[in-house]
Amino acid sequence: MRWLVTLLVVLLVLLQYKLWFGEGNVGDAYRLRQEIAAQRLEDARLKDRNAALAAQVEDLKRGTAAIDELARSQLGMIGRGDTFYQYVSPPTTGKTQPPPPAANNTTP
Repeated sequence: MRWLVTLLVVLLVLLQYKLWFGEGNVGDAYRLRQEIAAQRLEDARLKDRNAALAAQVEDLKRGTAAIDELARSQLGMIGRGDTFYQYVSPPTTGKTQPPPPAANNTTP
C-alpha cells in the first residue's frame, strides 16, 4: 500500500511540473492571452482604418468634390475662384528687432 501512495505522489509531482514548467505551461497560456488581446486591439484599429480608406475610395470614384478637397488639403492647391491667404508667424527668438534704418535720399 505504501508503494501505491509513493507512486501517486510521484505522478502528482510530475503532472504539476508539466503544468508549471513544461511546454504550454500556465505562464505561456497567460502570455498568449495577453498577445491575443493586443492583437485584437490592433485588428480593430486596422479595421477602422480600412473602413475609412474604403469610404475615401468610394468618394473619389463618385465625383470631383473629394479630389478637390484632397488637392487643397494635402497638396496645397488652389481652385478657380478661391482666395489665397497666407499667414506668416512672427519670429520666435524672443527679441524684437528694430526696423531697418531709413535710407537717406539727400541729393547734393
